[in-house]
Amino acid sequence: GFQVSGSRSRRKGANYERELARKFAEVMPGASVRRGLQYRDGADAADVETPVFWVEAKRGKKPNPRAALKQAVDAAPKGRIPLAVIRDDREEAFVVLSLDDFLEFVSEWWEGREQ
Repeated sequence: GFQVSGSRSRRKGANYERELARKFAEVMPGASVRRGLQYRDGADAADVETPVFWVEAKRGKKPNPRAALKQAVDAAPKGRIPLAVIRDDREEAFVVLSLDDFLEFVSEWWEGREQ
């Protein structure tokens, strides 16, 4: 029934969040990176908590990147870059963020690279 596929997709989502947290932690040594556990009402915790990004993770047959980004944008606190990491089943993951946030990030990276 529905419970089985629902719990399977929840488990798949949790595994994906753990995998993403590991990947972020690898490239941000020393940073506090972890799965954002869905305490409180669940809506205001990022799927993956990092110092810079507010990460909404979606994995499945055809996750909706626009809806995922909107969810991240609506929930992200000031100072965090909202982004969605989308992974269709058996495909490579990709990142969605607003152009303004991306350009701001590129600008900071570019300046830091010059030093």
